[in-house]
Order: sequence, then structure tokens, then C-alpha cells
Amino acid sequence: MSQVPPAHMPAPWLAPALQGLLRQRGHAWLLSGPSGLGQYTLALELARAWLCLQPSEAGACGACASCRHIDLRTHADLRVLMPETQMLEKGWPLHEKAQKEIDDKDRKPSREIRVDAARDMVAFTQTTRSGGRNKVVLIYPAERMNHITANTILKTLEEPPGDTRFLLVSEAAHLLLPTLRSRCQTHHLTWPDAAPALQWLSAQGVPAADAQVLLDAAGGRPEDAWALAQGGLKASAWLALPKAVARGDAQVLQAWAPPQAVAVLQKICHDCQMLAVGAAPRFFPTQALPMGAPLAALTQWSKDLMASAKTAEHPFNAGLMLEALVSQARGALQPPH
Repeated sequence: MSQVPPAHMPAPWLAPALQGLLRQRGHAWLLSGPSGLGQYTLALELARAWLCLQPSEAGACGACASCRHIDLRTHADLRVLMPETQMLEKGWPLHEKAQKEIDDKDRKPSREIRVDAARDMVAFTQTTRSGGRNKVVLIYPAERMNHITANTILKTLEEPPGDTRFLLVSEAAHLLLPTLRSRCQTHHLTWPDAAPALQWLSAQGVPAADAQVLLDAAGGRPEDAWALAQGGLKASAWLALPKAVARGDAQVLQAWAPPQAVAVLQKICHDCQMLAVGAAPRFFPTQALPMGAPLAALTQWSKDLMASAKTAEHPFNAGLMLEALVSQARGALQPPH
């Protein structure tokens, strides 16, 4: 999930990590862990604190000129490297040349971190600070750098000019070049307990009737659960999905983009496999799942879904792909006669 909740104070499970990182030294940190735990939120709060004019042990003040510039995405001493698609989603300005190319429809926004942006970042580290204590580079998600882009930043990451500090944020750190990982100190995010996660979701305005179901739907990842709520998903709609798919009803997935639809079907498949071997489901309650599907059929369906996931970002025809996916699901979920 790409959305991040609006928050100045970090979530309860992130606050101790923020305070601990602020006590540490080091010019390059790798923040890693599964999606939805708050890596990007933590990185932005850490960058905010490093640049804040009146920081405390708890983090940035949230009120000084530096904090306001970060809120407005205009801080001269903060450079953010992201895929252009995510830059646009999160409100960060693109480089003037890139913005013009996209506006002129010369190309679509990139889903990778472009090497041109990396070169601009290297030049940024070599300029004088605007007046603060540090310069900060935030790279998210770091695994979206290809080898050329990663090698472009390697020397600067190892020996940054002046007081530049790096934050590499990843939801798949194993995909990073070993040479990048070796130049960073690593902080792994801890999985939050359900109680603080539910309390936080409530504070973000997620109705109590939906919070637990959406947290389960997100596999216990609070920010992913929040993103599901922001997308308009209700508990009743989520709980109705497995049996509707088993009936062959493709309409229930119409609101999901192909990659999201594949991910939903993978969760249904996973939970049905758990039931088939006598284990507890993870994403749905038992009563919401179709019963009796043979394990062999579910195993084959899981392999088919993994193959579909590789092409879901660029389907030949999204409507036909969805119909094929639901037909495939219906076949796998039928109990033997």
C-alpha cells in the first residue's frame, strides 16, 4: 500500500524506534520491514527531527520554519528519491525536467527510481546547506532502484560530503545490492500488537466495526489497514468476498486494480489452504470462507496466482483478466463431488 496517514506524532509502536534512532550516530540508516508497519512514516519523522530547529528527545517540534517547509514539501536541505508515481501520490515535487516530460506526455511517470534523479541527488549533496544542521536524503522504497541507479549513489552513500545523512527505506531489503546494505546501519521495524494498532486506527477515524476486520485483512499491518479504510472498504464487503468469488461473482472485485485483485485472491487462497490442513486462517474468519476445497486444487491455484502477479501491473485487458481470475478461483474452491 502506498498511502500513509497524516500524522505529526508517530504511531505508538514507532515512537520508541524514533527516540532510539535519534540517540544513535551514523550517516546512513536502512529502515526495513514488511509493508504497512510505518517505515516511510518513521523515516520522514526522523528526517524532520534531524532538520528541526528546536528538536527534543521525542522528535521534531512540528512548529518551526524547518518543520513547516517539510510539511509543504519545500525544504531546501531535504531530498526525496522515490518512483515518480509515488512522488505524485505523496505530494512531493518532481524535478522540473521530469515534470515537463510527463506534462507533455513524452512518457508516463516512472515506477522505478530513475538514474537522473539519483544524479541530481548526488549534486544536491555537494551544495552548501541552506542554514540548518544537516542535509538529509530519503530514499523510498529503496528496492525500486535498479543496479545503475544504486551504483550511482554508492560512493556518495559511503563518503557523503559535509553533514549529509541518508535514510534508505525498504519493504524488501533483501532485494538491495549487498554493497548498499553494507554501508548502512539497519533498523528492523517490530510488528505492533493488536491493541495499540486498533487504538491507532480508531484515532485515524476508522470505525470500530471495521477496524479489527480491516486489520486482519491487512495481515496485522496498521498502515495497510488504514489505506483499505481510506479506499472505502467496509468490513461487510471484505467478509463477503471469499464466498462471492467461490460462486464466480466477478463484480465483487471490480473496484480493485488487477494487482490488488490478485493480492486479495492470494489471501483467500492462503486462508483456504490453512483450513485444508487444519490451521487457523489469517486474513478472514473461518465462517467467511468456503469450505471443502481440495488441497491439491488450492496448491495449483496458488501457483497460478503467483504467475498472474507477474503480469498484473500491465494486463493486456483488465476486464478479461479479472473474469479469468475469478473463473480460476471458482474452479479451485469447489468441493469434490
